[in-house]
Amino acid sequence: MEFKELGLSGAWVFEEKIHQDSRGSFQEWFRSDLIEEITGRAFPVVQANTSLSRKGVVRGIHFSTHPIGQAKWVTCTAGAIRDVLVDLRPESTTFKQWVSVDLSGEDAKAILVPERFGHAFISLEENTKVSYLLTSAFAPEYEFAINPLDEEIAIAWPDMELVLSEKDRSAPSLAQSISRLGYPEH
Repeated sequence: MEFKELGLSGAWVFEEKIHQDSRGSFQEWFRSDLIEEITGRAFPVVQANTSLSRKGVVRGIHFSTHPIGQAKWVTCTAGAIRDVLVDLRPESTTFKQWVSVDLSGEDAKAILVPERFGHAFISLEENTKVSYLLTSAFAPEYEFAINPLDEEIAIAWPDMELVLSEKDRSAPSLAQSISRLGYPEH
């Protein structure tokens, strides 16, 4: 596995080799021992999710305030996405900054989204399938969303028709979320 930090402390992209032969292909997409060895942090898997999206679907910006935290390990198994991570740690020098990485079913990449980060993605193709592992289970009382079109964050979404759920479209701005959660302003 090849590991590369993404410029926001704790956020990583991993790339594994795809093994192909006459039968098709095989890839290893998660290794907790290597994650701990390279990043210095454990990644205990508690829940696994999969989504299927049509082209233009934006999911997020979602984040959890779970007391034990919630990190995500995200990969695209079919189609393609632009994956976006937003630093929501008030004490961080990169607070409110974002980074994006393109993932596809063809490239064997995965993203480590650390605790206290917002996460979103846009489907770049029809029938895009995303799988992700979580370090804590879904708990509605700790789940929050920030509007993915928030002007303060200013994510550079691809130039295409964006399809948002009502939950994401009506989600509060970053400033409203910071105020509601009692984060200090920076």
